[in-house]
Amino acid sequence: MYQGKVQIVGAGPGDQDLLTLKAAKALSNADVVIYDRLVNIEILALCSETCRLINAGKSAGRHTMTQDDINESLIHFAHRGFQVVRLKGGDPFVFGRGGEEAQALAKAGVRFEIIPGISSALAVPAYAGIPVTHRNLASSFTVVTAHEDPSKPEAHVDYAHLAKSRGTLVFLMGARSIGRISATLIENGMSKDTPAAIIENGTTNRQSAYRCSLREASSLAQREEIFPPAVFLVGPVAGLEDLVWFEADESQEISWRCPTEESLSKAIS
Repeated sequence: MYQGKVQIVGAGPGDQDLLTLKAAKALSNADVVIYDRLVNIEILALCSETCRLINAGKSAGRHTMTQDDINESLIHFAHRGFQVVRLKGGDPFVFGRGGEEAQALAKAGVRFEIIPGISSALAVPAYAGIPVTHRNLASSFTVVTAHEDPSKPEAHVDYAHLAKSRGTLVFLMGARSIGRISATLIENGMSKDTPAAIIENGTTNRQSAYRCSLREASSLAQREEIFPPAVFLVGPVAGLEDLVWFEADESQEISWRCPTEESLSKAIS
């Protein structure tokens, strides 16, 4: 029997024009596409009419498929000889569980390929006019998952170390954790006046970007009802305000109304 193959593909941060050529080719040749919640569904138009599309979206407290189900599906379709694309938002190896899925495929003897995508950690700040590095302001940047609770004993994120950083901190998946992250950084010695930015729905026509100080971030997030997906950025580069370009481009037709959870769930169903 012909052995299928799984391509673990990064779909980029939201703007469909940021999809790589290799990712587009993989989608056009796929027999099965298993895609995540944060993938721009307009990208799926690149798939053939016969391609089977499977929504594996996960959000807080609500999973369309468990991770074990996803792994088993990838293996199942590959063993049946199908060309499978596992489509993940951003880059599959940046907090996307792409490594876990690749390990499951390797253990099952399934051929696989990794197609990197543009990470939201870089693209979203760029679309808000914020360079994560700048010769005069930041010589390094750190990408951190905001899902991990810094108060748990087994936490792997060292907030005491991060609070002393002179570079840029980029927190992904942090819409609901901005208050906790800000308070923890301040408790560990970071100045309350450190510039910060919150970017919601980055790189899409729903993008909203807010600049503030670290002390103001929590109240701003509550006032503006920040909703996922959002990137929380902390560091001197967040204070730059002269590089805004995307939201100033009238052709983007920026909407300042935050989408509801119901509208997002409908968009990916």
